[in-house]
Amino acid sequence: MFKKILVAIDSSSINELVFAKALSLAQQNQGALMLLHVLSAEEEDSPMPLPSEVGDLYWTTVSEVTLENWLKQWETYESECLEQLQKFTAQAHRSEINTEFRQLPGSPGRTICHLAWSWQADLIVVGNRGRSRIGELLLGSVSNYVLHHAPCSVLTVKHYIPKKTESINEEET
Repeated sequence: MFKKILVAIDSSSINELVFAKALSLAQQNQGALMLLHVLSAEEEDSPMPLPSEVGDLYWTTVSEVTLENWLKQWETYESECLEQLQKFTAQAHRSEINTEFRQLPGSPGRTICHLAWSWQADLIVVGNRGRSRIGELLLGSVSNYVLHHAPCSVLTVKHYIPKKTESINEEET
């Protein structure tokens, strides 16, 4: 049923779960995977915004040392995310699943939907961190955007946060 599965990967802790779910679906359906990481200042672990995202005025007031530090941070972020894509691709290949990957700059939701359309994906697998409604309102939600704009079916993988359990102390009577 799902022959072409696009897997949206970011640098969050839910990635392993998102990838595992997509790999399982690809195995069950004899499908192929396209792993995608979007380089974006919107991602929690990325360095501050790209120069093109904040305009030239800001960058004319920044020192050369600050800009060099930002470039080093960005290159580290980019290479760490690329390594993760390569690790997941190798794991999928060991499972004999046809897999490729892409790392593209842009707005995560839009880039995911555009690649799903151009690659003709049957399914998008994306993580959902379970932010509060206020958090989604302030920070946005990639999974929400994808759900409403995708050209195909979408599977959201919830980030499981164990509930705190209170221990009950029994008193002796």
